[in-house]
Amino acid sequence: MNRIPFDPNGVSRPNGCFFGFPDSGEEAKIVFLPVPWDVTTSYGIGTADGPQAILEASLQVDLYDFDLPDAWQIPRGTIPIDARIRDRSATLQHQARSIVAHLEEGGEVSDLAIAAQLQIVNQASSVLNDWVYERARSLLEENKLVGLVGGDHSTPLGLMKALAQRHGEYGILQIDAHADLRQAFEGFTHSHASIMYNALQLSEMTHLVQVGIRDACEEERQLAISDSRVVMFDDWQLKANGYQGISWHQQCEAIVAALPEKVYISFDIDGLDPRFCPHTGTPVPGGLDFNQGIYLIQILARSGKTIIGFDLCEVAPGMNDEWDGNVGARLLYKLSNLMYLSGRSRSNKK
Repeated sequence: MNRIPFDPNGVSRPNGCFFGFPDSGEEAKIVFLPVPWDVTTSYGIGTADGPQAILEASLQVDLYDFDLPDAWQIPRGTIPIDARIRDRSATLQHQARSIVAHLEEGGEVSDLAIAAQLQIVNQASSVLNDWVYERARSLLEENKLVGLVGGDHSTPLGLMKALAQRHGEYGILQIDAHADLRQAFEGFTHSHASIMYNALQLSEMTHLVQVGIRDACEEERQLAISDSRVVMFDDWQLKANGYQGISWHQQCEAIVAALPEKVYISFDIDGLDPRFCPHTGTPVPGGLDFNQGIYLIQILARSGKTIIGFDLCEVAPGMNDEWDGNVGARLLYKLSNLMYLSGRSRSNKK
């Protein structure tokens, strides 16, 4: 099938696809899967609107890429943003908030009224994960590369499961302010704070390399220490290394060396300094500079290892402020390009 004529130097027109690419799902090599869901967010809200904010901002992104000059020629499809998922998220978020308020007032998750609400939220979250899994599995069977656009950080578990089925063993490079290793945080089995705990339940998950972590509870830290699959490059040590003269390049080399041959990237936008994502749900001072985050992925893409998929989560638009969507769109374009480049680099080395 021939691609619809596309001028990378022209004006990008709204067509429901990220970056205005004209490609259908059939011809696409990369497919973006938006998931507008933020039921279990425990602080700020709004990440369910992240996919739409990134979509709108993506039309302003110039498509020449210094790492991959012909990036615009890569056919990319977009699964339409599902308004039903967004509406369901909004409805359930009210229930989740009442559960959290109950706990903050000293209540227990076992209280009958709360337990019933909790079961509804957990069941709906499980259904959402199954939906993501089925969509991802279908795309992977068609040999597509998949990039999930959240939504909160609970949303990519279905994609992780589908990749395990498709690829077998692989590792995760997690860029994040938070460890996300809590078990059923606040009673929510699919909490945004539990995504990496849940990922570690997959038998195919051989490595979890965490970068930029600067907010963790004692339980999470102990799990990271006790599970040999987990390697944490916390933000405090990364900064201390820099102050002591260890270059970011050297640190990136060490991070990439800790990863296996197949790598999934889970990029929570709050892994960046909050000046790049001020409206994200749980901002934390510190974090990576935008270019530091990109440089790490560049080193990975050229290492000979293969990026098999990614997610970009926790982008939340501000009121009358397009900055978060702007940063998210540019990060999304680079992630998709570098994922594609990693496969090309591997082929060239064979």
